[in-house]
Amino acid sequence: MTFEPIWSGIIACYLFLGGLGGGAFATSAFLAWRHPEAVNMRKIGHVIAPIAVIIGLVLLMFDAKAGLYNPLRFALLLTNFGSVMTWGVVILALFVIVALIAMILDLTKRRVPWGIELAGSILGICVAIYTGCLLGVCNTFPLWNNALLPILFLVSAMSTGMASVLLAGVFKHPEEFNRVGVFKKFHFCFPCIEMLLVASLMFITVTNSTAGYESVMALLAGKYAVAFWILFVIVGLVGPTILETWMLFFSPKEFEESRKAHAISAMSDIGVLIGGFMLRLLVLIAALPITMVTPFVL
Repeated sequence: MTFEPIWSGIIACYLFLGGLGGGAFATSAFLAWRHPEAVNMRKIGHVIAPIAVIIGLVLLMFDAKAGLYNPLRFALLLTNFGSVMTWGVVILALFVIVALIAMILDLTKRRVPWGIELAGSILGICVAIYTGCLLGVCNTFPLWNNALLPILFLVSAMSTGMASVLLAGVFKHPEEFNRVGVFKKFHFCFPCIEMLLVASLMFITVTNSTAGYESVMALLAGKYAVAFWILFVIVGLVGPTILETWMLFFSPKEFEESRKAHAISAMSDIGVLIGGFMLRLLVLIAALPITMVTPFVL
């Protein structure tokens, strides 16, 4: 079965940045609750969140060429509240507004109210889930039409959002990075959960149809196998898990706060970000539709 993907890498970037932005905002709220002393890292999350989502939305508009040439068509997205896209537009708009308010308050050195943190975190989680639901409405694609996909995208979004804040923090504010041990252990769990969800998603997909089987096989042993196993599994999941296991549970405290340890942590977080993008790209390009064969009657 041959099939040309209907969505390109631009949409993968949009899905990745949308989830990352939502995860970064939730990360800031977690830091404000569990590590209130990490003020600068919390601010980093508030800056990353709206910027990532806005860049993703701009990429989406460039991909939607008909709407780009006739912007009034975008207004039609708000006319059908029975559509996942309509709810997605509303959630994204509200999230960007709340995230921008939090960023402006931080940049002007004013306190971000807990209500803003809570609202932004809930909306950020909704944005992450929406990116999976957006694909799930395509009923003819077994790899997308799966209840686990929004959950997988949510877990990946939280993981990449945390990784982005940790990556910036380790370079900009290493002294705070050294003090957020609970947060780093919390982040450690997400790639492990993601591995279980990916395996479950593939098991369900491979057994429900021929198209689902061929989609999974394209990832495991077909033309996307190298990218799947190396860039997603090894670089994005297994590598960071091994590095963080060593750093968090087997290395001495003195080494954990050294420059070498910071470099290893940065490598781990970069791997998580690469894996998060590859997950969305591979899910997009490997999905095959169910083909319906209608007998021709003379």
